[in-house]
Amino acid sequence: MQKLLKNREMLLALIIIGMILSFTTRAPNFASPANLANIFNDTSILIILALGQMVVILTKSIDLSVAANLAFTGMAVAMLDSAYPGLPLALLVLIAIGIGAALGAINGFLVWALQIPPIVVTLGTLTIYRGMSFVLSGGAWVNAHQMQPDFLGVPRLPVLGLPILSWVAIAVILLVGFILARTPFGRSTYAAGGNPVAAIYAGIDVGRARFLAFVLSGALAGLSGYLWVSRYAVAYVDIAAGFELDSVAACVIGGISIAGGIGTVIGTVLGALFLGVIKNALPVIGISPFAQMAISGIVIVLAVVFNARAERKKGRIILRDRAAGKEATA
Repeated sequence: MQKLLKNREMLLALIIIGMILSFTTRAPNFASPANLANIFNDTSILIILALGQMVVILTKSIDLSVAANLAFTGMAVAMLDSAYPGLPLALLVLIAIGIGAALGAINGFLVWALQIPPIVVTLGTLTIYRGMSFVLSGGAWVNAHQMQPDFLGVPRLPVLGLPILSWVAIAVILLVGFILARTPFGRSTYAAGGNPVAAIYAGIDVGRARFLAFVLSGALAGLSGYLWVSRYAVAYVDIAAGFELDSVAACVIGGISIAGGIGTVIGTVLGALFLGVIKNALPVIGISPFAQMAISGIVIVLAVVFNARAERKKGRIILRDRAAGKEATA
């Protein structure tokens, strides 16, 4: 039991289960399969966005422009669908992913080629991409009646009890998990963040790994842009405002180290679900929106403190083991 509690993902899963059970005492249907499926569906876009953020953080970087990327891409494909009703949905989705990847590539290029700190780059592009969304739309909204039925309806279609939006999130989870675990890029991602100096000596191009991480994050933000406007049936400049912080929070709560090189896909998914459960439960039990923001902030701070303590403890254990090894060989 003690070993299970030391496992970050297992502990977080138990906390989520405990939260669901405690909220059930106030809202009896909260733990019903239908409501749990609804919570997962509501959290699906955050999961996709957080997985892209996770890959960037693993390289010891951060992407604060993901929500602005989502907003611009969502606006672009919504306007395309409105202006050219005959465009196939598959093409619009590919365009969304392509635009998002291009915006992510801009971030990656500035970080890689110009050696500008990622937080500075993405803080700037956050504003730029939001401004581009305003320029593109002229500040106007694209409403549901301007979009085509398949553009809005496909992500909502139920398949085996879950909307397609949820299945897209599951597919992205499996894809990112495979990339990180089974590809050279995945190994380079962990190495670039865990020990950049050693990675360079091992022949890994750290800059290229960070560039590709930003491209992947941008592509997933672009996909999220289409999914957002189709789910909420509206596109405007300020959609997903502040959502970049939620993506970072999901990663931190899920055990992704801001220092890079440490974290798992499962941890990120659980971190996003943790936020999803809170955001779905607090209104049900009568907590005001302002209190919800405060509670979410407290949870993020506690998660950062927990991660920092765990990393310091791990560092002390490594140093102790090294010292013991030197004594044994002496």
